Amino acid sequence: MTIAPRTRPWHGVLVATALPLTDELTVDYDKYAEHCDWLVGNGCDGVVPNGSLGEYQVLTPEERAKVVETAVAAIGGARVMPGFAAYGSAEARRWAEQARDAGCEAVMLLPPNAYRADERSVLAHYAEVAKAGVPIVAYNNPIDTKVDLVPELLAKLHGEGCIHAVKEFSGDVRRAYQLAELAPELDLLIGADDVLLELALAGAKGWVAGYPNALPAATVELYHAAVSGDLDTAKRLYEQLHPLLRWDSKVEFVQAIKLSMDIVGRHGGGCRPPRVPLLPEQEAVIRAATEKAVAAGLS
Repeated sequence: MTIAPRTRPWHGVLVATALPLTDELTVDYDKYAEHCDWLVGNGCDGVVPNGSLGEYQVLTPEERAKVVETAVAAIGGARVMPGFAAYGSAEARRWAEQARDAGCEAVMLLPPNAYRADERSVLAHYAEVAKAGVPIVAYNNPIDTKVDLVPELLAKLHGEGCIHAVKEFSGDVRRAYQLAELAPELDLLIGADDVLLELALAGAKGWVAGYPNALPAATVELYHAAVSGDLDTAKRLYEQLHPLLRWDSKVEFVQAIKLSMDIVGRHGGGCRPPRVPLLPEQEAVIRAATEKAVAAGLS
């Protein structure tokens, strides 16, 4: 398909894509291409391959590169914003260059997290990767990385030209207002599904989303209602979907979203170790919530 370029490709609903695996846990690239195309066809603005939901940590370098290339071939580079992380800045820069050369117009970068990096290390890391010449969306996930990109640090990174936006996953919605004061031109992206409404009302310009993998139409409608101020629609959908959206912030988020995908007829499937199957009681909760959403006409 022909995709018109966008000035800020991180705006709108970008799906952190789950990765289809075969029964032997190899990557099913054909199903992944079809999934990317299906998401865009159902109203999503783009995809974020090789995020945590895409299990990038357990992919080989060759697989990670091919996942990006597959997404670009399926929907065009303007709609693909790969996520990546690396222990070293040189390796991180190489991943940015790989994404750039594949045709991507933006990347999403975690801070260095082999150790609890200090502010100077974080600034140097993003400055080095920015040399690749592709716009960077910072990913703040202090829960998992133990490196917190607080508003003051994000403002410095933006002021030095290293980043253009931030995926905010701290869960602290108060930061949105402080960030708007310190760096008004830095775009805020919703980073956790279960604070979508709160961050949309705080001025978010996009959503790096998990549950559109299973329910794209309903979640896209929720996002647009929230950012446009249609609170009646947004609140109704948020309440209906929140029993599922909250799984995006749990340890088992990959397994949960893949299970919901299976239930609605998509290919979710298994995960690579060390992730293990859901406990029966967890599966029952997710299954009931997904079936309830489908019964309510959400898709």
